Amino acid sequence: MNRVFNQISKKIQKEIKGEIVCSEWHSSIVLEGIVDSWDEVIAGGKIAANKGYKGVVNKIEVKDLIIPEIRKPSFIDGSLEGRKVDALIIGGGIIGASIARELSKWDISILLVDKEEDIGVHATSRNDGMVHPGIEPKPGSKKAYYNVMGNKLYTKIAEELDIPLGRNGSTILYDISWAKILVPFLKSRARANGIEGMSFLTREEAREFEPNITGKIAGAVHFSTTAAISPYKTAIAYTENAVMNGVEVSLETIVIGMKKEGKKIIEVNTNRGRVYPGVIINAAGIYADKIADMAGDQFFTIHPRKGQLVFLDKKKGALINSVVSKPSLTLIKGNTKGGGIVKTIDGNILVGPDSYEQPYREDYSTDRDNINAILEKHLPTIPGLSQADVITYCAGTRAATYEEDFIIEKSEYIENLVYAAGIQSPGLASAPAIAQDIEKIACFILSKQMDIKLNPDYKPYRRGIPRLKDMSFEERNRLIRSNPDYGVIICRCEEVSKGEILDALNSPIPVKSLDALKRRVRPGMGRCQGGFCTPLTMKIISQHCGVNMLSITKKGDRSNIVIGETKGKLDYNKVGDDVGNL
Repeated sequence: MNRVFNQISKKIQKEIKGEIVCSEWHSSIVLEGIVDSWDEVIAGGKIAANKGYKGVVNKIEVKDLIIPEIRKPSFIDGSLEGRKVDALIIGGGIIGASIARELSKWDISILLVDKEEDIGVHATSRNDGMVHPGIEPKPGSKKAYYNVMGNKLYTKIAEELDIPLGRNGSTILYDISWAKILVPFLKSRARANGIEGMSFLTREEAREFEPNITGKIAGAVHFSTTAAISPYKTAIAYTENAVMNGVEVSLETIVIGMKKEGKKIIEVNTNRGRVYPGVIINAAGIYADKIADMAGDQFFTIHPRKGQLVFLDKKKGALINSVVSKPSLTLIKGNTKGGGIVKTIDGNILVGPDSYEQPYREDYSTDRDNINAILEKHLPTIPGLSQADVITYCAGTRAATYEEDFIIEKSEYIENLVYAAGIQSPGLASAPAIAQDIEKIACFILSKQMDIKLNPDYKPYRRGIPRLKDMSFEERNRLIRSNPDYGVIICRCEEVSKGEILDALNSPIPVKSLDALKRRVRPGMGRCQGGFCTPLTMKIISQHCGVNMLSITKKGDRSNIVIGETKGKLDYNKVGDDVGNL
C-alpha cells in the first residue's frame, strides 16, 4: 500500500489547502490537520476513499468551526447498573429495531438502548418511506445486495407486523436527450443487481399510467417492485414485536464509554449505569463512528449528508399513482438519489429530498432557498401541483461513509462487536435483509460463549392499532359499538379517534410526547399541523397518564408545549370527560 498511500498523500497536499498529515491505522487511512472550510474536509476524505483501504478516518478539523456536542438526556440514574445481557443493541432506528426483532427469535437476553425518548426519531422519521427497487446502488456493493433482498422481504414483514405496504411502483421519466444514456444503463444495472419487474414505457404508456405528468417526456422506465411504507411505524412495529418476544428497550439512554479486556468489550457505560453484554451491535446511525471510537476500533468516519423534504396536502395525493422522478447524474454516479415526487402510504405527496454536505449531525433546520429549489425542480413534473399545496417540511441527515457503502460485519479487532453502520439510502429498503445477516453474526459470536436455542415462545405476528379512516362504514360501526371512544374524532385532518390515541398510549413502547403519538396514529400530521387537535390530544394524555399538562412535551426533554397557566390552577384529575369541552 506504500505506493497508494503516497499517491493519496501527494494529491491531498496538492488539492487541499492546509497542513494535512496522512497515516495508516490497521487497514484504514487516517487524515489529520486543519483547513479553512468543511468542503475541504469532504474533499480530503473523498480523495482517500476507495483506494484499497478498508476505510477513511477523517479527523481533519475546520479552523474556528464549533460543532455542538451530541444531544443527550439531561439526567443520570442507576436503572441499568450492573445489568448483564447477552446482546446489547445501540440505536433504535429502523436498523436497530429490525435487528432486535430478528434476535428475539432466540432464547437470549436482549437490550436495545437509544438516547431519544422514542424509537425512530432521527433518520427513520426523516425520509420519504420509499422501499427502493435497487437500481441506484452500484453493482457488487452491499447497498445493492441488501436493497434487493430487503425489498423482497417486506411483503412478509408487512403481513406479520400488520403495517401498510403499497407496491405502487416507481416511474423515471426521461426526454430525448436522456434516452440514449438511460435505457442501456438501466438495463445493465438491473441485470447486475438482480432487479425484477422493470419495464420501458412509451410516452403514451407513461401518460396512461400517470395521467397527470408533464407532456414534455419521451418515455419512462417503471419498476413494479418499488413500495411505500411508513418508516417510523415500521420501526415501532418491529420494536413492539421484539418486546412481545422478550426484548427490553431502554429509551433516553446514551452510551458514554466502554471498557475492554484484551480484544473484548466487557462493560458499556450509559447515563443509566453500567451494562455487561456478551455481544454489542453498533446500529447508532450518525454516531456509529463515535461508538466505534469508544471501542478503540474506529476504521471509518460518518460525514453527515443533509437533505430536506417538502410535504404536500393529501388533497393532491390522487395526482400520482407511483413514485415519479426525473433522471439525474446522481443516479449514474451512485452517491444518492436525485429526489422525486413520492406518494406516501398515508396519502400525502413528498417532494425531494435534496442532498448536500454539512458538519452538523443533528441539525434539522430547513432553509427557504433549499425548499424553493426543491419545489422548482420537481413540481413541473406534475403540473397540477403548486407551492400552495405545501403543509410542512423537514430535514434529515444521512449516515454516509466516504466509501459510500454499508458496513455489515463483525469487527476485525474486537471479538464481540458487530457493525450495522454507514446506513444511508437505501437503508429503509435494506433493513429486513441487514437484520437477518446481523442476527447470524451475533449468534455466531454468542455461540462461542453459551449454548443458543430458539425462543420457544417466539411470536412473529403483531397486531397494529385499528385505522378508523381506512375502514368501511360497517366496520366503523362495529368498532364504535364495541368501544365508543372510536366514535370521538380528535384530529379531523387525519380522522384520528380518541380510541386510537388511547391504544397508542397503551402500546408496548412508552409514549412520552406528542411526536411519539404522531408516529403511531398521526394526530397533528394533517393540513392544520395540529392547530386544532393539539389541546385535545394533550388533554387525553393528561387524563390517561395522570400527568400535568405542563409536563407534556413535543419531542421529549426540554420541548414543553405550554409553560404556565393563564386562568387559575386546574385540577387535572377532575377535568371533564368530554374532550370537546376543553
